[in-house]
Amino acid sequence: MRINPRQLSQSLNRGLATVYIVSGDEPLLVQECCDSIRAAARKSGFSERELLHAEHNFDWGLLLASAGSMSLFAEKKVIELRLPGGKPGDKGSKALQEFAGLGGDDLLLLLVLPKLDRSQLNSKWIKALEEKGVLIQIWPVDAQEMPRWIHQRLRAAGLDAEPEAIQILAERVEGNLLAASQEIEKLKLLSGDNLISAAMMNDAVASSARYDVFGLIDRALAGEAESAVKTLHGLRAEGIEAPVVLWALAREIRSLLEIGEKLDQGQPLARLVRIQKRQPLIQAALSRLRPRSLEGLLLRARAVDTAIKGGRDQDPWTGLLELTLNLAGKRSI
Repeated sequence: MRINPRQLSQSLNRGLATVYIVSGDEPLLVQECCDSIRAAARKSGFSERELLHAEHNFDWGLLLASAGSMSLFAEKKVIELRLPGGKPGDKGSKALQEFAGLGGDDLLLLLVLPKLDRSQLNSKWIKALEEKGVLIQIWPVDAQEMPRWIHQRLRAAGLDAEPEAIQILAERVEGNLLAASQEIEKLKLLSGDNLISAAMMNDAVASSARYDVFGLIDRALAGEAESAVKTLHGLRAEGIEAPVVLWALAREIRSLLEIGEKLDQGQPLARLVRIQKRQPLIQAALSRLRPRSLEGLLLRARAVDTAIKGGRDQDPWTGLLELTLNLAGKRSI
């Protein structure tokens, strides 16, 4: 069964499935869906959880071994498998299909994947798992939907806002759901009467960290490598999490690829980039970076993501520095 994130709560209330597949590139929504599934599993007596990262050269025998082992103190177990590449390969495909055939009420698989393309959705291993459970497909919130999404999140937080205030926040976060969620949490602390005016929103947004993720992106797009690197160091010093910065960089790289492709098809830049002040930045970046270079940057971003999720010893900020420099058109400064 395939559902969207809004339908997950109702699905969980009807009872737990044996398999949950969470697929998407929106970190906040992916995390919230996983949190909801874990909470429902704990409530149903799943007291043990094992986390597996299926990276390159992953031993797929570990998945089946995990399914067959249970601690002395747990009767039910959640296996959380993260597959950042989205493709398990032949061995992984066979292991997942075998896992789907195990059955039982004492084992739950939570599989976390990036956005899947049509061929992946039609693969044998996805279909085998989907027959046993639920596939939650998470789609990006586009610019037109963003104000409505923000309004819903404000209401859920016990707040309301003037339409102009909502628009200010939507323009400020530019599609970054995690940043929007953080701003809303901050507004809960600042608001006295639970109604957010445009002036209050403008003041709250303006008082954000001096070094911000969006400033980093704009400076890199403009080719201002030294300024971008300084901003990156500032973000780290102020405690911004590496996955937030990586999300913004990867999102911008994907956007550049898509815009470049549509420009080649003859579509005007003004239609593709509605915020006028960003048009020269996009144009400058595309004049420096060819599609092959951008695709290489996406591969590098994926490697950094794998390192972060895998908890490797290497510092993810080194990879973020490389991405920032490359996006700005420089190898080093």
